[in-house]
Amino acid sequence: MTVHTLSHLDALESEAVHIFREVAGEFERPVILFSGGKDSIVMLHLALKAFAPAAIPFSLLHVDTGHNFPEVLEYRDRTVAEHGLRLHVASVQDYIDRGVLRERPDGTRNPLQTVPLTEKIQSERFDAVFGGGRRDEEKARAKERVFSLRDEFSQWDPRRQRPELWQLYNGRHAPGEHVRVFPLSNWTELDVWQYIAREGIELPEIYFAHHREVFMRGGMWLTAGEWGGPRENEAVEKRQVRYRTVGDMSCTGAVDSDAVTLDQVIAEIAASRLTERGATRADDKLSEAAMEDRKREGYF
Repeated sequence: MTVHTLSHLDALESEAVHIFREVAGEFERPVILFSGGKDSIVMLHLALKAFAPAAIPFSLLHVDTGHNFPEVLEYRDRTVAEHGLRLHVASVQDYIDRGVLRERPDGTRNPLQTVPLTEKIQSERFDAVFGGGRRDEEKARAKERVFSLRDEFSQWDPRRQRPELWQLYNGRHAPGEHVRVFPLSNWTELDVWQYIAREGIELPEIYFAHHREVFMRGGMWLTAGEWGGPRENEAVEKRQVRYRTVGDMSCTGAVDSDAVTLDQVIAEIAASRLTERGATRADDKLSEAAMEDRKREGYF
């Protein structure tokens, strides 16, 4: 008798495909959060695989801070056009212009994403929202369920989460509630990159080493942009860097790197002792529980 076993990447892919199909069968108006970052790119790739050769039965949603990397926005728009997808955009700038939100003194807009996100979910009546969060990223995400129930205010209460035994997912929710779904929960950063290499998935070029003018703030290399730039005591340097994660330019740091190929990036990550968010995201350092506080309010 021949025994067939799946590689760890095949097992992760199979689990994610199952989750996408489960949501398609259980929910009426699912949407995929898609920023053009590597995790959302892998998530979209898996969704396309799950329903091929048919079109995916989901639209996409991007919460636009207005402080995005141009390379990532170009990739986002090109991908949407290539696959004929519908993209919803919730703009933080619109909320600032209307006086609903105020700019922060530090210039970062990542903490301002919650209100545009939750109001877009409510106005479009999305009942399932796919996110690219992984449990290895941050301690608050480590205790997130694959199917994460959110109340009528989009808030997360860890005590209301349901057991998920034997890959059985409970999507029941009351009117006005919705479920955040995380198909990459059991993936690591290294898994994501190995899968990208195996599948030949294209990424924005800023994920690979390149020369860029940066300045040091809070222990991270930041790039100047419309959000602001270096202060008087912050010198601009031209360095060879890459980005491990992509978010708002004002709080996403680059890392020194000479990794210009997928194999080199994979080797670099395998040797790293810092998580991608711990090394490069200032918004997670606002407090010890910064991520959990935002998740309770309705954040990703």
